[in-house]
Amino acid sequence: MSGGFTDAQRRDWLRLARAENVGPVAFRELVGRFGSAAQALAALPDLARRGGRAAAIRIPTVGEADRELAAGEALGARLVCAGEPGFPRALAALDPPPPLIWARGNAGLLDGRAVAIVGARVASAAGQRFARGLAAELGQAGCVVVSGMARGIDGAAHEGALATGTVAVLAGGVDDVYPPEHRNLYDRIIEAGCAVSEREPGRTATARDFPRRNRIIAGLSRAVVVVEAEFRSGSLITARLANEQGREVLAVPGSPLDPRAKGTNDLIRQGAAICEGAEDVLRALETLGGLREPGPPAFEAPADEPDDALRERLAALLSPTPVSRDELVRAAAAPAPAVFAALVELSLAGRAELLPGGMVAAA
Repeated sequence: MSGGFTDAQRRDWLRLARAENVGPVAFRELVGRFGSAAQALAALPDLARRGGRAAAIRIPTVGEADRELAAGEALGARLVCAGEPGFPRALAALDPPPPLIWARGNAGLLDGRAVAIVGARVASAAGQRFARGLAAELGQAGCVVVSGMARGIDGAAHEGALATGTVAVLAGGVDDVYPPEHRNLYDRIIEAGCAVSEREPGRTATARDFPRRNRIIAGLSRAVVVVEAEFRSGSLITARLANEQGREVLAVPGSPLDPRAKGTNDLIRQGAAICEGAEDVLRALETLGGLREPGPPAFEAPADEPDDALRERLAALLSPTPVSRDELVRAAAAPAPAVFAALVELSLAGRAELLPGGMVAAA
């Protein structure tokens, strides 16, 4: 869909994005299959029932969508839907992109030459100083610094880039300030930078919101720099997502005696570029190609609707270990369009999880 949306189209888009069990992959498949969010909304109850769901699927009402829109407007935030002018090109190039984002502050920064700086929450003083200085130098070189407004490295990176432009990607709503001690930092980001969220205004972040937050941090950025990270750090998830998205990953080496260096040193062993200063990041940016130009979803409607036998065969093939959709097509010995349609129905019923990169797992 090209051009700006009408109010009714934006409301339908929002309702579909907020419907139960509709993530970015299912959203793209549904719009591709039915041609519009409105038609996909009308089909949802029957699709979920066919997937094996007994209870009615939860779809936000028009009134609930209007209340979310009003809450965002009251904050001075802007809702931007994928496919609309103003949706960040870097996010639009993701496979799949988030269906929508809320932006509060200077949304023009979202299409700047962005670099993410992430790292440990319990960061060393030296790590925070490095992140702050790196962010300041990158900002002076014309980059927009992106991070997640967490304690430690994230907060230091935002502080360093306040004068030149920084973007905070939040796991909760665009007004969810966490940690609470970052209230002043958040207010300054809103004045001079931009806060972004995929979630509805007023929402408090839960654990399941952070992986999607990390995906947007990586997706907005041309390169991701990890300053400090233990082995199980969320920053390593951001780095992995960045690598999958074709972004450059850099890591700051550290002492083997510091647990916060184990994650970054391991990234370097795996092929991440070493970052010892802004010149390393700028050099990496110069070697990157252009972003993939987003196009319409490559969706082929099934010639025949998937039947119960195919759905149950696919459900039996799924496990907690993700497998590619192409592998499921081979294992089920069925046409790809029918398999893809059945997987969406299973996901709406809460029996499958559609993951970025064409992967599927049991829910």
